[in-house]
Amino acid sequence: MRALVRWARAEWGPLYATVRRALRARGWRAVPMTLGAVCLTAVLQFVQNRSWGYRLVQNTGAVRAEDPLWLALVRTPLSLFVPALDLPVWGALAQILIVFGIAEICLGWWRTLVVAYVATLAGTLYARVGIALGPHAPLGLPGADALVVDTGPSAAVVGLAVFLGWRYRAYATAAIVIGAMVAEVIVKDNLAGKEHLAAIAAVLVVCALSAARHRRSDREGAGAGSGLPPIHS
Repeated sequence: MRALVRWARAEWGPLYATVRRALRARGWRAVPMTLGAVCLTAVLQFVQNRSWGYRLVQNTGAVRAEDPLWLALVRTPLSLFVPALDLPVWGALAQILIVFGIAEICLGWWRTLVVAYVATLAGTLYARVGIALGPHAPLGLPGADALVVDTGPSAAVVGLAVFLGWRYRAYATAAIVIGAMVAEVIVKDNLAGKEHLAAIAAVLVVCALSAARHRRSDREGAGAGSGLPPIHS
């Protein structure tokens, strides 16, 4: 038991301390973007379940692989907050509240939105590539998936979880998330599962680029501190 507690502290301690300090100091004011996202998602759920609002939400936030690319790119930001009609809305609201909230505290609101959008956009673009490859390719998709309405925060949530795990060195947690998404595809080979893998791949690229930028900044800082000119790669 003690070993498990020590592992949990090492894995989640820095992340927990950051979130706890922010919530104790500011309460819900620490996550204004997250609260706005939760409210937006709830409103979109209400509207799309009304006869007068369904078409409005579809025309502004529903993405399908059959849509023109420019239209999909325009709709993708809002699609992140449009709950999937075949899933309970409380799941989407809980995901946004918890994962977006932690990310907003730890990364800031704009970095949170950037990572979330990169993950969601990666899934959106992958769907087109997968359909072009066809159902018999390892990463391919059946043509019928072009008609699937692709909305919801799940890809963004998965991407943020992986990015936070990397940023706060909770590597086991990030690995568990990745493993769970791989298992999802093995058990249920569908569009959503493969989009989650695409989101993870995109976020891992973001992690690698961020790590390279930090290493370069560290080298330049070390060069300046030693009285030597900065090193430029």
